[in-house]
Amino acid sequence: MFDSLFKQFDFLFLRDIKVATELSAFEKDYKSGMKFTRLGIKAGWTLKSINKNDNLKSLKDGSEWEKIESEYDSLHKIYLSRLNPQIKEQVHEMFKKDQKKALGAFIRIGQKSKRKYSEEKFAPHSEHQLEILEQIINEYGYPGERLIGDDLWGSVILSHHISISVNYNSKDTIYNHLRPKLLNALKQGEISPYELAQIEDWRIAALNDHKLTSYGFLGAIPDDIVLETINKNRTTIGLRSIDLRNELIDVENETGMNMHLPKGWQNGKIKHKTKE
Repeated sequence: MFDSLFKQFDFLFLRDIKVATELSAFEKDYKSGMKFTRLGIKAGWTLKSINKNDNLKSLKDGSEWEKIESEYDSLHKIYLSRLNPQIKEQVHEMFKKDQKKALGAFIRIGQKSKRKYSEEKFAPHSEHQLEILEQIINEYGYPGERLIGDDLWGSVILSHHISISVNYNSKDTIYNHLRPKLLNALKQGEISPYELAQIEDWRIAALNDHKLTSYGFLGAIPDDIVLETINKNRTTIGLRSIDLRNELIDVENETGMNMHLPKGWQNGKIKHKTKE
């Protein structure tokens, strides 16, 4: 199943390779498990992370595991050769600057003081950050897992910008200008559906007191009509439906497998009023 699916793409997100590997181990398909393990290492899966995964014990107990360990360095070099180290360093520095600047709002006392700092101090910094981010996207593509081997730094920079304040973001045009480029990055496999959906949901939630959601990661799902819209949104960008995601949570609980579902904001099932 995964073989035919993976052949359709010229880039695979590590999350999907990990799922294929765990399923192979669970089904005792040793040959596929070893193949996906090698594929995962070439996509950035570290030996340390693999060794910590108890669900892969049947693979690690097999006769070929020592060969995997001996091949690790050469396979990992293939992963490193794909990345742009200069852009990775640049985006990491941008991320660290963003975190440091955002701390200024965190330490302010009172919402009025936080908002004043965000709008007067953080906003100009963030606007400059997004100018640089756009330049990178235009020249190299979106700086995510495919380009720099990290799916956090770019999304945090964007998420900080789209949640400066309701007053600022209701008038902001910078993100709306960048959004078509993010959607194009999704089509090119430069940003994952999960990463894009969580950025978008953070934006909607920040503008609407966490009462609205586009993809179900943040905000309320009050009825079936909203649920249907959310599922359509999810399908459009390549995410599974809310109910299917919740069924996979059951699979995890029943089997002990890790389906690598995004759980930063939703550790369990995504709840909605009509079905739980």
